[in-house]
Amino acid sequence: MRKRRRRLRFDGREFLWTARIGHADQPDGTCRRVVSVRVTDVAAPGGRALFADLVSASEPGPWGHCATDTAHPTPRDVRLLVEHALAVGWEPGVPGAPLVLTADGGDPGLPGFRLPAGGNAPG
Repeated sequence: MRKRRRRLRFDGREFLWTARIGHADQPDGTCRRVVSVRVTDVAAPGGRALFADLVSASEPGPWGHCATDTAHPTPRDVRLLVEHALAVGWEPGVPGAPLVLTADGGDPGLPGFRLPAGGNAPG
């Protein structure tokens, strides 16, 4: 599948984002849809990127979570991610390793998604 880069503009800034759909086994034994979102600042092409794996929080269909889940982030969801990342210290114009958002770094308030727990909390 072709990767499509989308534009997000707000507060005088412009970002490019992509989303890749996958599935992952969860600690509770269920399979969940996971959408891997990658964001970069257009004004800083060599700057620090933002990574977030969004785990679908939807209820399972008759064939389970992975078989029937169609969750996908909207531009509003990505804006909430970017605003949250900026609030916890993401500096997209500074070169460096990507910032990986996890639940350990707080909740960006995405309806329908949650961030996984992990050791790569913002910072």
